[in-house]
Order: sequence, then C-alpha cells, then structure tokens
Amino acid sequence: MNNSTLHRSYCAIGLSNPKSPGNVGSVVRACGCFDADHIYYTGTRYDRAQPFYTDTANRRDEIPLTRVDDLLLATTGTLKVVCIELCENAIPLTEFQHPDRALYVFGPEDYSLSQETIDASDHVVFIPTNGCLNLSASVNVVLYDRAMKRSPALDSKEYNSLVRTSRDCRNNLSVKA
Repeated sequence: MNNSTLHRSYCAIGLSNPKSPGNVGSVVRACGCFDADHIYYTGTRYDRAQPFYTDTANRRDEIPLTRVDDLLLATTGTLKVVCIELCENAIPLTEFQHPDRALYVFGPEDYSLSQETIDASDHVVFIPTNGCLNLSASVNVVLYDRAMKRSPALDSKEYNSLVRTSRDCRNNLSVKA
C-alpha cells in the first residue's frame, strides 16, 4: 500500500534478539508492504547470520534496519511501545486500537520478551491463535491489522489500482465481472 492509499503515521518494529535471517528478511518485506518506517533489533544472533539474509523484494534499501542496545530507548519517548506477546491480561489484537506513533516490539523466535520490557510498555497485545505464530507471521498480522483499522474505505477502482501496483509483473489475473 502506498502513501496515497493509506493514512500515514509513524510505525516502527522492534525485534528482540532475532535469530533467523530468513525471518528478519520476511519482516523487512512486510514492513515494506505495510509502510512501516524503521526496524530496530537487539542482540548479536542476527549480526552473525546476516550474510545469509533474505529479502526477495529488496525492501532493505527502503527501510532502515538499525541495531540498538535497548529497544525501549530507541523510541526516545516519542512512540507508544506496544509489546506483541502471548501474555496473561494482554489485549487481543482484534480489540486493540493502534496509536498514531508506535513501536511494536516482538520477542525472539525461541524465547519471550522480558518481564521488564512488558512492564515498561504502554500496551501489551496478543494475537488470538491456537498456538504461537513465528516472528515474521506475527509482524505481518499486526501490520495488516494496523493498516486495515487505519485505512479509509476505497472503491473498487481504487482497490484495482492497488492490486495492479502491488502484484508481480507476471500476474495479470482478474475475476470475471
């Protein structure tokens, strides 16, 4: 979705010690698809795996990917911190109202966020599923939910234009009217 079809605000993603370059590549692609502005990450596992990084849409050229020591300090107080975690007493994503300026913090693929991070956040949200999603799937779901809850209603011509600009160059499919 582009700036003309989506209500724009500031949205950043925070990844806590991600381990999989494939997942980070998929996160970068999701951020490009849903107009996220920045990706922050902590830890060293991704740095070691980065040479194997995959981002088939080359979104890494458009979205800054910055290593930080502390995700909560990356906001400098200007963003609402929204932790996405399977956590008791968290808000279901289906009921969550996204802030205009947000840093969405996701835990590593093989651990949870720290209690300290949960306690310091402005909101804690969970994705209602049977089991847990992987990192890149979780980022995609949250960014999609944010985009849909913030998008103005489009008519069929605007949606068709969005489809034409978003699809692969070999895709000329259409539904018979």
